[in-house]
Amino acid sequence: MNEPEALGAFAALSQETRLRVVRLLVQAGPEGMAAGAIGEALGGATTSRLSFHLTHLEHAGLIQSRREGRFIIYSAVFPTLAGLIEFLMRDCCDGHPEICAPVAAALSCSC
Repeated sequence: MNEPEALGAFAALSQETRLRVVRLLVQAGPEGMAAGAIGEALGGATTSRLSFHLTHLEHAGLIQSRREGRFIIYSAVFPTLAGLIEFLMRDCCDGHPEICAPVAAALSCSC
């Protein structure tokens, strides 16, 4: 990931609803969630408001959508999220891996 892509991703994540959507979709895993279920999980977000935020996240490459019958399913784009973390950590530790150890431990998946 390059700096302009990272800036776009961070800009998209800098809004509360969008950050909550991404965290929700990360929890949902690759299967994703229907737009209606996302709205319900966010406390009944209006369709137009949710659509605006989902579009913003999709343009930033953080989520993707697919149609399944009548439903639009959204899911996190895990390679992009990993790229964002890698962008932040690229120059970490300057030869001192103990500095980055807490970050690496926090990223360990316990699933």
